[in-house]
Amino acid sequence: MLKVSDIVYELVKKSPFVAEALGEGLINTSALARLYQDEVEAKLGKKVKQGSIIMAINRMNMGSIDYERKRLISFFSKLRDMLVRTSLVDYTFKYSSTTASSLRDLLDVVSKKSDVFCTYCQGVAECTLIITESLEPELERLFKRETLIARETDLAAITLLLPEENRVLSGIYYFILKELAWQDINVVELISTSNEFTIVVNQKDLDRTFAAVNNLKTGKPLT
Repeated sequence: MLKVSDIVYELVKKSPFVAEALGEGLINTSALARLYQDEVEAKLGKKVKQGSIIMAINRMNMGSIDYERKRLISFFSKLRDMLVRTSLVDYTFKYSSTTASSLRDLLDVVSKKSDVFCTYCQGVAECTLIITESLEPELERLFKRETLIARETDLAAITLLLPEENRVLSGIYYFILKELAWQDINVVELISTSNEFTIVVNQKDLDRTFAAVNNLKTGKPLT
């Protein structure tokens, strides 16, 4: 039979923000109970006193949630080398019928060069390219038919080479981005593949970003 405590536990477990704050004693349990009340009542199919939800929160066994935190600490300790790129430029264009052709031409140029950075991301109505500054003349020549939406200079990128279990372990990106947010670091772009996660920031924030991400390997943000 479903109980209030079971429902509350699942609600807390699915939110790393709430679980972490509860573990550190930073959440007002009465306010959290009010937030959860409608969902608890919907799952039980009857009215529930707020006091019952508060009691369930206070008595909650944080064991398995703490286990997930420890798994994350172990995960971040396995981070391999971080790759750093500087002197990058971010271009965003309106997507058109000629964009794919322009991109193919640019990639052909990139394939003949060494030690350059070029990544591409396509959305619904626009696409973004992040390139090494030295590629700007070629990009502007090849994309002259495209409509430029935004251009941002003086950027840097840090690429994390993630252990393979990143695809099945929840909360990874939350802890990375939380640490950057705490340091008041503006993230310009995020680029993700199966086992790589690239953070693009302003050049002036590179040292602080590197230090913040490096802290993850020691477990400091998670303890």
